[in-house]
Amino acid sequence: MVTRRPPLIAPKRRLPTLLAARSRAPALLAALSLALLAGCGGGQQSESPLSAQAMAAIGQRPGAPREALARAVDELFTNPGLGETRALVVMHRGRIVAERYGPGYGPNTRLIGWSMSKTITSVLIGLLISDGRLTLDESAPVPSWQRPGDPRGEITLRQLLQMRSGLRHVETTTPPGDADTVRMLALDGRDDMAAYAEAQPLVAEPGSHWEYSTATSVILSDIATRALTDSRDPAVRRQVVSDYLRSRLFMPAGMNSATPEFDAAGTMIGGSMIHATARDWGRFGEFLRSNGMLNGARIVPSDWVGFMLSPAPHNPGYGAQLWLNRPQPSGKEELFPGRGKANIFAAIGHLGQYVIVSPDQELTIVRLGKTDGPMRPALVRKLADIVQLYNQD
Repeated sequence: MVTRRPPLIAPKRRLPTLLAARSRAPALLAALSLALLAGCGGGQQSESPLSAQAMAAIGQRPGAPREALARAVDELFTNPGLGETRALVVMHRGRIVAERYGPGYGPNTRLIGWSMSKTITSVLIGLLISDGRLTLDESAPVPSWQRPGDPRGEITLRQLLQMRSGLRHVETTTPPGDADTVRMLALDGRDDMAAYAEAQPLVAEPGSHWEYSTATSVILSDIATRALTDSRDPAVRRQVVSDYLRSRLFMPAGMNSATPEFDAAGTMIGGSMIHATARDWGRFGEFLRSNGMLNGARIVPSDWVGFMLSPAPHNPGYGAQLWLNRPQPSGKEELFPGRGKANIFAAIGHLGQYVIVSPDQELTIVRLGKTDGPMRPALVRKLADIVQLYNQD
């Protein structure tokens, strides 16, 4: 049997194909080289250079990778998918390490806290309890609830602070004008917001379920005012609350810009209308991070801050007028449980106002601006990215 060997040269009819392949070889080799180079870099594309403004917003020793922090902060101001950021302050170990403002805003601009005001109202109640003017677990001293047979007389300050009053309340709805919050702040309740809130009937046994309520914080403001004065004169009511907050909280905490608003009856709008600069909101976060102490001086009892940070019955993601980094029963997360430490907490306000505090990381982050609801999850993820830059593990 004879074995045929393959020809030593290709038949003439294959020469054009071979020549064409040889002519393409340099281009193929170049493409392969580029692919290999990309693979050596982990497949990551180079990031665009940061602007001078982005880098200038970050201190020289921010406690986290400086360029990564600058990039994360820059995205808050440049990514339209995150809404409008007007102010950003990052404090690490008690000092400002990053600070940036949007056009038209600056270090001296007072910005509304919206529902972050609730957390200040909680501290106000704590101060009055420490003074012996109020009691946490006795009937809340609302005169209209103290009539014989009124079941609202069973509501305690603890239940109000933890959003467990049982009072009827609709925080948001469609159309917006049907919500109690809008009616109280802007429509038929606006001249005497506490009277509107306190007139609501019970729909559940006090303490039996959790319901977020801006009206509840106005009731707390009215209770605080009554603890300070018997006067019904709106001017007197405004003055005594302003003086008390300034002398007992704002001045000791260095929050000189903090300014509350009052309704026509002289009740502080403690659920939504306190203004302060971004730096002063940061100082408030530091005050809470320090467990109620500043510069070695105790401003509120340590057990009061501990109470504020204790999970409320029926909602482990909420304390006493303060949000906790734990899952919400509704499934709509306000912070980022699973990504950050369990003891992270935050004051959170309408349209994306945040004072986020991480005690273990010695970190306070303030973000003020305007972000509508659909964009809020993306904003929260970006704020979580900044927190994670400070991981010490």
